[in-house]
Amino acid sequence: MNITMKNLKHYLLALLLLSPLSFTAITIKADQTVPAQNIEQFVDVFKRIKEQYVEEIDDEQLFKAAIKGMVSGLDPHSSFLTNDDFNELKIGTTGKFGGLGIEITTEDGYVKVITPIDDTPAKRAGILAGDLIVKVGDESVKDMEIGDAVKLMRGEPGTKIQITVLRKKAGEPLIFDITRQIIVSKGIKFKVFDNIGYVRLSSFQSNSTNDLKSAIYKLKKLSPTPIDGLILDLRNNPGGVLGAAVGITDLFLQEGKIVYTNGRTMNSKLEYFATPQDILNGLPLIVMINGGSASASEIVAGALQDNERATIVGNKSYGKASVQTIQELSDGSALKLTTARYYTPLGKDIHTLGITPDIIVEYEKDKVVELPDPYNTDNQLFETIKIATGMKAVSQ
Repeated sequence: MNITMKNLKHYLLALLLLSPLSFTAITIKADQTVPAQNIEQFVDVFKRIKEQYVEEIDDEQLFKAAIKGMVSGLDPHSSFLTNDDFNELKIGTTGKFGGLGIEITTEDGYVKVITPIDDTPAKRAGILAGDLIVKVGDESVKDMEIGDAVKLMRGEPGTKIQITVLRKKAGEPLIFDITRQIIVSKGIKFKVFDNIGYVRLSSFQSNSTNDLKSAIYKLKKLSPTPIDGLILDLRNNPGGVLGAAVGITDLFLQEGKIVYTNGRTMNSKLEYFATPQDILNGLPLIVMINGGSASASEIVAGALQDNERATIVGNKSYGKASVQTIQELSDGSALKLTTARYYTPLGKDIHTLGITPDIIVEYEKDKVVELPDPYNTDNQLFETIKIATGMKAVSQ
C-alpha cells in the first residue's frame, strides 16, 4: 500500500488506535494513551528528511533507523536486530566463528570491552577489560551501532585486523594487530596448588554445571592428599546462560535463595533456590572476580557471598544485573530487550555497582595470564592461593 506524506500521521494513528489486528506487535491497553503529538513530530521529521537530506533515503531505511534509535536509547543491552544482525547473533551464540574473542558493550558512544575471552587472539594480544575500542582498521566506531562494530571485527579466520583502543592510565591510544581465528570457548581449566583445588571458568554455557562438577571430581583424584579448599576463578568471565549460574551456585549450597529476577511481566518474576547438596562438603571456597566478571559471574559471586558460603577475592565486578530476551519478529528481524533485573539473595541491586569483594587483591601486572604459571606471573592468583592456604583451619 502506498502512503503519502500527507496521510502518514493518520495512518500511524489508525494502526495504533483503530486497527490492532493489523499491528499485532503492539497491544494498547485501555488505560494507556497514544502520544499523538509525538507521532506528529515524528512525521514532521520524517518529511523533512525525505525532502531535504543531502542524499535520497528509502522509507525502509528510515523506519529501521527510527526503531533502532528507540530501542538502543533504553539501555546499552537492548537493541533492534535486522535480519542480518539476527543471523550474526545466532552465529555468535554457537560459540564458533571467526573473530577476535572479546565480549563488548557500548558506553557513552564507545565500544567497551567487557572482557577478552580465554585462549583467543584478543587475550593473547593484551586487550583488557575496560578498554574502549575507537577504531577498527581506518574506520571510527564512535557512536556506531554495536552490531555494525561486531561486523567490522568479524571475518574470515586467518585474516588480520588492526584495532585502536583507549585505556585508562595510557598516555596515548594503543594499536593492536590481531589475526582472526575460529573462536571456541574452552570453558574450564583446573589444577591443584598446595592441596588447594583451582578451577578457571571462562564462560557460562549450557553444560557448564556438569563440566564443573566433573572438574572438581577430577581435582580430588589428582591431589595426592584430600584437597583443603577450592578456588573458583571467574575473572574476566562475562557471563552466559542463567541456568548455568544457578546450577553452579547450587553445587556449593545446601539451602537458601540463589537469585531472583523482577520485571514488569509475570514471566520476569522468578526465584531460584538451592537444593540439599554441597559438592565440597563444607570445605572453604574462594571465588575470584574482577572488573571483567559480569552477569552470570555476579549471580554466582553474589549468591555465595550473601549465603556466607564463599569468600569473594579480587576487584569489584562489572555490574551487569539485567536479563535480555530475544524476540523474533514476523519479518525475520528481532528485538533484544531488557525484560528484568536480577538481585542477590539479600536483595542487593548490583546493576552498575557490581559485587564488592570481601578481600581486595590488586594486580601487579596488566595482563591476566594463563595457567600453569601463577607463582611467577599472576600475582592475584598467587595471593589468593596464600589466602586459601590460610583458611585450612576452618575446613569442616
